[in-house]
Amino acid sequence: MVINCVLYREGKRQEKVEIADISEALKDDNAFIWLGLYQPEPEFMQQLQQEFHLHELAIEDTLTAHQRPKVEQYGQSLFIAVNTAHLSDQDEIVFGETHFFVGKNFLISVRHGPSESYASIREKAEKNVEMLREGPGYALYCILDFIVDNYGNIITSLSKRITDMEDNMFSTEFNRHTVEQVYRLRRELLTLRNAAMPVPEMCQQLVRFHEDLIPKCLRAYLRDVQDHAHHVTINAEDMREMLTSAMQVNLALVSVQQSEINKKLAGWGAILIVPTILFSMYGMNFSDMPELKLRFGYPAVVGLTAIVCFGIYRKLKRSGWL
Repeated sequence: MVINCVLYREGKRQEKVEIADISEALKDDNAFIWLGLYQPEPEFMQQLQQEFHLHELAIEDTLTAHQRPKVEQYGQSLFIAVNTAHLSDQDEIVFGETHFFVGKNFLISVRHGPSESYASIREKAEKNVEMLREGPGYALYCILDFIVDNYGNIITSLSKRITDMEDNMFSTEFNRHTVEQVYRLRRELLTLRNAAMPVPEMCQQLVRFHEDLIPKCLRAYLRDVQDHAHHVTINAEDMREMLTSAMQVNLALVSVQQSEINKKLAGWGAILIVPTILFSMYGMNFSDMPELKLRFGYPAVVGLTAIVCFGIYRKLKRSGWL
């Protein structure tokens, strides 16, 4: 459950902190604790609630998971829920969830579901001692930036897949597999858009209403995250529209092709109706039918049939039916 629990003082990494010693370490106003968790148990979160003085409703939310992206203030701390996304080894979009508890001298990140580790983000943040000296706000920014960058990486990866799908969709043949792929991708893009859409408003809320946790020097960084998330939302929606248009074009092309086939079948049916009527009439075996006794009766009927059929064929050919 506990990935890492480290004390930072003046932007520098000090030592790992045991869970039972957290409340004592928090008494140092010049230091903060960065705690990383993965799917913790309820009993453990109850212990953290006492150590960090967290609100019981926030604890309930993080245990329940499946929260909508939001920023909630409970006393002197914030509870933040963000949806995460990354590409698996099979190039499939995998969605997870990360919750944050942010106070003046602590940051707790709680990962739920499939999610990439934040160890590399911690290492990167520790190299920037000057910014990390600002407190947990910078650590929060680093993780949010990583999450939004993953959104952008997914959009970039999907661009090529969508281009290939469009090439397959602009065909007069109906491909059920491609249509199913398009539907699944549109659903994933919708989930990605819904994950990224609340992030700009959350960043705006952090900058405007929580100056005690987000120092002035960090506001530009959060605005950058806000801008990237906004672009992801726009790009995801544009891609969904492109896929919808491609699907509609494919269905239209298939319908046109089917219409052309139906026209040809109808044209040949019109041609074949002439010999069908004549030959069926002379197959009724009545004794007093005309031309039955004539020497050239049979060639005359066949010739007349051929002339009429040829005339209908030329007429349909000129009109584009054949």
